[in-house]
Amino acid sequence: MLDNLPRGTICIEDIEMGMTRHLNKVVTDADIEMFAQISTDRNPVHLDDDYARDTIFEGRIAHGMLTAGLISAVIGEQLPGHGTVYLGQSLKFLAPVRPGDMVYAEVKVVDIDPAKRRVKMDCHCAVDGKKVLIGEATVMAPSRKFD
Repeated sequence: MLDNLPRGTICIEDIEMGMTRHLNKVVTDADIEMFAQISTDRNPVHLDDDYARDTIFEGRIAHGMLTAGLISAVIGEQLPGHGTVYLGQSLKFLAPVRPGDMVYAEVKVVDIDPAKRRVKMDCHCAVDGKKVLIGEATVMAPSRKFD
């Protein structure tokens, strides 16, 4: 994975409006198969070329939640990072991700409630500059006072 900053923790005291973090990852056949194994979602649109060719997607696609997991990776590893507690996530899937696609996942701070340690972030994933997923995450950020 390629990202813009090292992994770790950004405490609530240091988070600022407009902060962004991202990563890039190529979604592989192995990723899709592993996600199917872990999630037990073995829908053939993800795993069977012949089946998927006859769907509206005209070929295999990655699980939507695999793509959404890249948002979780940015939040859990970079912003706010280690010690973050996920409170909520909305998602809208705009286009499929296919095996071999390079996915760009980004989060941006849009609201901060320091007293409650809450951070709201706009999230999106894109392939070749085209958004394939949009959403909003709410998390509880770590604090130097407690951690």
